[in-house]
Amino acid sequence: MSIRVLSIFGTRPEAVKMAPVVQALEKTPEIDSFVCVTGQHREMLDQVLDLFEIKPNVDLDLMRPDQSLAGLSAAIFTHLDPVLESINPDWVLVQGDTTTVAIASLLSYYRRIRVGHVEAGLRTFNKWQPFPEEINRRVAGVTADLHFAPTEWTKQNLLREGVSEATIRVTGNPVIDALKIVSNQMEPLFVTRLVEQLGLEHGKRLVLVTAHRRENFGMPLEDIFRALKNLATRDDLEIVYPVHLNPNVQEPARRMLQDVPHITLLPPLDYLPMVHLMKRAAIVLTDSGGIQEEAPSFGIPTLVLREVTERPEGVEAGTLRLVGTNADRITAETALLLDDPAAYAKMAKAANPFGDGLAAARIVKALFEFPLE
Repeated sequence: MSIRVLSIFGTRPEAVKMAPVVQALEKTPEIDSFVCVTGQHREMLDQVLDLFEIKPNVDLDLMRPDQSLAGLSAAIFTHLDPVLESINPDWVLVQGDTTTVAIASLLSYYRRIRVGHVEAGLRTFNKWQPFPEEINRRVAGVTADLHFAPTEWTKQNLLREGVSEATIRVTGNPVIDALKIVSNQMEPLFVTRLVEQLGLEHGKRLVLVTAHRRENFGMPLEDIFRALKNLATRDDLEIVYPVHLNPNVQEPARRMLQDVPHITLLPPLDYLPMVHLMKRAAIVLTDSGGIQEEAPSFGIPTLVLREVTERPEGVEAGTLRLVGTNADRITAETALLLDDPAAYAKMAKAANPFGDGLAAARIVKALFEFPLE
């Protein structure tokens, strides 16, 4: 008898991390695989679906301009429940810590459908940072029947919360699976031309920036941008910042950074060019989640523009450094890596603790270790 598995996701980071899992599910004869996307991030989601050749069985297309968390949650509740009733899966797989994850987990619980939580056990132990992700993943953790922890540290978090060890599998993070697939593809012409245009082939170094977290909206984000302006006074680097579509990011970025020499603002990049631009970077500055796992795979020192991280394994291993949003500290820590070869090498050569590219296979295997009742 085959297992019916419904994978549900709605944002680009979810799609990236679930893509290798969906591909593994579809290659397994004993599994009937279904995909539902909520469309929580419409434009950014679609390009990942195309890149990994994933065709959703159901597309709820719920994204609306300036959508509130309450409005999005209500829409997912209303539109996803009939999908669960129609498909009636044996397992629902969700990934990470988005609003889609929290609501899909609750709906599955209401219908007594088993939930597998990919990237389980991440915690900052501060419900406001990151907001709302810390609570979203805790909701998923409470409702999940099977927890796919990326590292031993995340497993220990779950055990401390009373999760049965029998329901936890340490799999690595499937983002590393996805990264290996995409980084082996040919570099997009856009990236090659940008590298030439910025003079990166002639000794200049690339600092790649991503900054869009809700908890950084307002003054923290402006402090980050002040640091970028400080760094841009140097002639030995180029700063490239693909700017998130959220108006709370777009407005201050354009106001403070537009036309500043040595800073290039780009629209959000598709995953393929983003990965290849990351490969070219000397340093990454980010408040994102997944890029904290991705950049160290290429040996790129990564400064995290947050006060706390749910990925302390990277800090402990030396691949990440928490620098917060203080402009002077960001400027100083980045300059240290640019000017001190020993400090740079110490981070660049640290081992990435987040996986070996085989997470998807482990996740699919674990589904068969829990026989259906």
